[in-house]
Amino acid sequence: MDRNEHLIEKRESLKVGGGEARVKRQHDQGKLTARERVTLLLDEGSFQEIGAFVEHESVSFGLDKMKFPGDGVVTGFGTVHGRLIYIFSQDFTVLGGSLSRTHAEKICRIMDLAMQNGAPLIGLNDSGGARIQEGVVSLAGYAEIFYRNTRASGVIPQLSVIMGPCAGGAVYSPALTDFVFMVEETSYMFVTGPNVVKTVTHEEVTSEDLGGAKAHAEKSGVNHFTAANDVEVIKQVRDVLTYMPQNAEELAPKTSHFEYSPAKNKAIKSVLPDNINSPYDIRKVVDSLIDDDSFREVHKDFAKNIVVGFARIEGRTIGVVANQPAALAGVLDIDSSRKGARFVRFCDAFNIPLLVIEDVPGFLPGTDQEWRGIIAHGAKLLYAFSEATVPRITVITRKAYGGAFDVMNSKSIGADLNFAWPTAEIAVMGAKGAAEIIFKREIAAADSPEDKWKEKEAEYADLFANPYRAAERGIIDEVILPEETRAKLILGFKMLENKVETLPKKKHGNIPL
Repeated sequence: MDRNEHLIEKRESLKVGGGEARVKRQHDQGKLTARERVTLLLDEGSFQEIGAFVEHESVSFGLDKMKFPGDGVVTGFGTVHGRLIYIFSQDFTVLGGSLSRTHAEKICRIMDLAMQNGAPLIGLNDSGGARIQEGVVSLAGYAEIFYRNTRASGVIPQLSVIMGPCAGGAVYSPALTDFVFMVEETSYMFVTGPNVVKTVTHEEVTSEDLGGAKAHAEKSGVNHFTAANDVEVIKQVRDVLTYMPQNAEELAPKTSHFEYSPAKNKAIKSVLPDNINSPYDIRKVVDSLIDDDSFREVHKDFAKNIVVGFARIEGRTIGVVANQPAALAGVLDIDSSRKGARFVRFCDAFNIPLLVIEDVPGFLPGTDQEWRGIIAHGAKLLYAFSEATVPRITVITRKAYGGAFDVMNSKSIGADLNFAWPTAEIAVMGAKGAAEIIFKREIAAADSPEDKWKEKEAEYADLFANPYRAAERGIIDEVILPEETRAKLILGFKMLENKVETLPKKKHGNIPL
């Protein structure tokens, strides 16, 4: 056979992975193959594979008779929307996508290149875990990946897409990356599987209930984005990448075209209900301020009392953090603090300005929150905002009470601009509770305590349940009409484009984990 023909033949053999029967089984489960996923994710014709013919060198337990080119992972680089990215895609049709020493070395090579060249890293995970036949060397391979994930954190964006099983030690690489995407019904993550859980704790649970996309989206918060199938999740990844810079030294790309519907600016006046205690959807406020169809919510199904996500204003990427009055009245609790803090830190690491929409009545009270560490977890959000050096603007729509007011990007923790709507109430607590404490004796001595309480509540509200006392002290920069907000944000972020702020010299801070 001609040598050129021999090469072509070997290249063709790569397409069948672990064999046609295994590829068929993959398709029957509603899953794409590793190579199909890479082709779908990257721009057409842009993929350059690295290590296509690499094979493992193990001989124990019959492995010498089970060799496949690539050793169960497709690695290389290409472009998404014309921008360089590095990628690895595990091939479940080859020994269950199990990670060998060689498999790990291929992934590490791609991670090193991503760091050296300052481009995002995408991992498509579909693996049964460490290759048991290789013993400890496969575990060492995982550790080398974890080490690189940690070193790359905050330097390049790292996205993990779970498209099949991801169990045991394999879960820690995705957990170390910036965002996790999962596919409903066909992907799952857990440290120990259902069989071990049953043996140790006697709990009966399925893989889906224990570690499926829904469980991690709603309960643990490990999963940031959920999709119905492989095709949809890859579309999500391509879309989210457009909101991110290539690395920590660059800015996110600005879109050449954007639209903003004037009708949204008129509608913003009617978003807030007349009753200050009535709920409303903060997403309506967010949508009224940003470019049309530009909001990409992160962690949509987790800690619903806070909303975070990417958006654009006049084509430029911003990160949005907003209290959600429609869920738990928008209070801060353990999960919402964790969710907000992690998103703020990502945005700060990658030069994405922050917009905070505030309507927060305080922290969630109760023994459950206190005993599970609301103090430390709430401090994470405080720490994240205080540490952030990107442009930061806060808009207070309604309630801003107590310590939660401080935490939500107040001027005193480094916010650049703070605006308030006329409906804002900036105070230590609500008027009702404050009146009960301040005027306790007067209320008790009154002929009609209830009427006296209402009278004193109105008195306190008139004095403090408004934005003007804060504006007088410079804690609020300006009280603005709702329909003026977008224009103020455009001017504010433009003014802050060249902001430079450096943190004190240190190895790193000690965030309350």
